[in-house]
Amino acid sequence: MRIAVLAFLTAITLAACSHPKPPAGKWEGTYESNDTMIAARLEIAGGGQVRVSAPDLLDIGSAADEDRPAMRQKLAADLDAAWGDVAPRTMDFDGTIFRKPGGIAPQAILKSGRMELVVYIGTQPGIHIAMRKVDEFSDDPWTQ
Repeated sequence: MRIAVLAFLTAITLAACSHPKPPAGKWEGTYESNDTMIAARLEIAGGGQVRVSAPDLLDIGSAADEDRPAMRQKLAADLDAAWGDVAPRTMDFDGTIFRKPGGIAPQAILKSGRMELVVYIGTQPGIHIAMRKVDEFSDDPWTQ
């Protein structure tokens, strides 16, 4: 009986120490401010491999409002055209935060079923992009 209890407690301890499994799926999202546009895709495979792409346009504060739709289309086209070349990578996942292996900075955050991608541009603080889960990626991530 003691051996069975010891085996059971060992199994529970090992299960508690195991790494949480990242959620498989596809997400897309966009970010736009006066000066920056980003279109993003995130895909997590069943084995936990992560593919992410987030092309951006920077320093666009002087762009006319009528030029912004073409800029969004360009980012969407760039995202779609480059997606096939995005290599999957391994990330550490603690149940909430994805990080590069051994890294500190969050790359993506999963909270209450919602995914956020964190994009770092230069020395600026990370930009948090709300991602929406999709069955398939769209040609235009700007539409919701």
